[in-house]
Amino acid sequence: MQTRTANNLFNRNIALPQDHGSWVFLLSPLLIGLFAAPSWSLATLLLIIASLTGFLIRQPITHLVKIYSNRRPKIDTKASVFWVVLYSSIGFICVLGLGYLGFSYIMLLALPGVAVFTWYLILVTRRNERKQGGVEIVASGVLALSAPAAYWVGAGKPDPTGLVLFLLVWLQSAASIVYAYVRLEQRHLKEIPGVADRFKLGKRALLYSSFNLFSVLIFSITGILPVLLPIPYLIQWIEVIWGTYYPAVQTKPVHIGLRQLVVSTIFTITFIITWNI
Repeated sequence: MQTRTANNLFNRNIALPQDHGSWVFLLSPLLIGLFAAPSWSLATLLLIIASLTGFLIRQPITHLVKIYSNRRPKIDTKASVFWVVLYSSIGFICVLGLGYLGFSYIMLLALPGVAVFTWYLILVTRRNERKQGGVEIVASGVLALSAPAAYWVGAGKPDPTGLVLFLLVWLQSAASIVYAYVRLEQRHLKEIPGVADRFKLGKRALLYSSFNLFSVLIFSITGILPVLLPIPYLIQWIEVIWGTYYPAVQTKPVHIGLRQLVVSTIFTITFIITWNI
């Protein structure tokens, strides 16, 4: 079995992220930035590939750190190194292409990602990376930078609109993460509590989603943001209200994750539509 594992360079657990819900925090802002951008080009394709490799390389690097922290068998070293080299090579080629096409400034958006990932790896070495909501919110902000990156490539310059998109998608990601933690906490309830206690438990998620909705609503009314843009935030707000009133007592985490994925997908599609109307 060890020999088979050592020779299996295409180990899915090493090559691909196992926290499947994290994909939405990359793809949602990336798609929003792409569809908000004035145009697409070869640089757009290079950015998409670079973003994907930057996201994917997190898994084999984390695996390597766990190997050297004696949390994973050393027999996985070969596969981990293989994927790190493959992803970094593809990403480096794309970065060179972006620089050649005049988009070197896009690389500045990668600097926060390096810092946050280093922070995460330190937590991994200390066996303390799980259930770190603050880290996840900050990391979702790093992934949200793919929105301005995609927009700037499409616009051909670092337009301030890209930063607006970044803030809008990061607020949504943060609210989604906080809400997910509330739903997971609800699983451990022995019985459904009274209405007041339910809303007390979901208070933080309600504050996040309410702040997002009413902030976007104010800026839409004043003409700063598209007039229909509050709709996707209203969808998230209604979901949080529903999830607070109907706690996920004894619900499997996979079901919570799937529902979150559906809501985030609807948010992304609705955002793209309402931004472009």
